[in-house]
Amino acid sequence: MIDNSIAPDQFSWRAFYLRRQDVRKRYPTVYALPVRKRPTDIIFENISQGARVLDVGASTKKLGESIKKHNPSISYKTMDIDRTQQHDYYSLDDIDEEFDVITLIEVIEHLDFQDGLKLLSDLRGLLSDGGRIIMTTPNLHHPSRYWCDCDHCTPYEYQNMGAILLEAGFSLSELSRTYNDQFFRRLFRLYFAAPFHKYFDVDFADTIVAVGQAS
Repeated sequence: MIDNSIAPDQFSWRAFYLRRQDVRKRYPTVYALPVRKRPTDIIFENISQGARVLDVGASTKKLGESIKKHNPSISYKTMDIDRTQQHDYYSLDDIDEEFDVITLIEVIEHLDFQDGLKLLSDLRGLLSDGGRIIMTTPNLHHPSRYWCDCDHCTPYEYQNMGAILLEAGFSLSELSRTYNDQFFRRLFRLYFAAPFHKYFDVDFADTIVAVGQAS
């Protein structure tokens, strides 16, 4: 896979197109992405004992509560521009430490493309060698998921999620879609209704999760 980053001021749509094609070689369609239950399952797998975690766009820090409950040994810090909430940082410029894992949950779609690319490039500089970024975005193949928020700016199909990570200098470790439901309904959709969803191009999975690794 392509993993050489290009600075935002040297951005080339042609190069980005090739990165998208590279992702599609690995995952020819969105339905080739594995289905996981929850984004937190993927987050937990990527956080080791004693890891330093930065939650960007942390909002009410609900994610942090889940992470610390699962792994009490971690160091959890937050960054958010909302000063009505208590956070460790309100600007990336104030951060002077490295992290093993950075989470970016339902954030990237709220930025225009160039701002999103710059954010990812800046976050890469905050990761230790081998550190990982885990980000999510609404699945555009779900009938209503993306349009539920009026402040969404940039829609990301799965191949664009992978490509923007590559563009920012990460290697792509994983792309997944997530879907959780009652046991029998989940079973029905995964093993019986999936061909119909694929045929009509209407996915039941509502979220895309991308994991990138800094090198």
